[in-house]
Amino acid sequence: MTSPASPEGWRATTCPRCGGAFACGVDADRATPCFCVSYPLGAERLAQLRAKWSDCLCAACLATLAADPERPA
Repeated sequence: MTSPASPEGWRATTCPRCGGAFACGVDADRATPCFCVSYPLGAERLAQLRAKWSDCLCAACLATLAADPERPA
């Protein structure tokens, strides 16, 4: 499910951390990469997030978690 404004490969979804709606581009082509690639989370933090949630997080949650690496996921 994508909105007409979403680039090809993006999908409408809900953040499992905060419940907010957002468009995820993880499956998009490289011409329209997802916003998530711009957050410096590091391999260990990414592993923590993947272990806790099975779907992508919204930009606000990623920004919060990237800004405070010690914050519990």
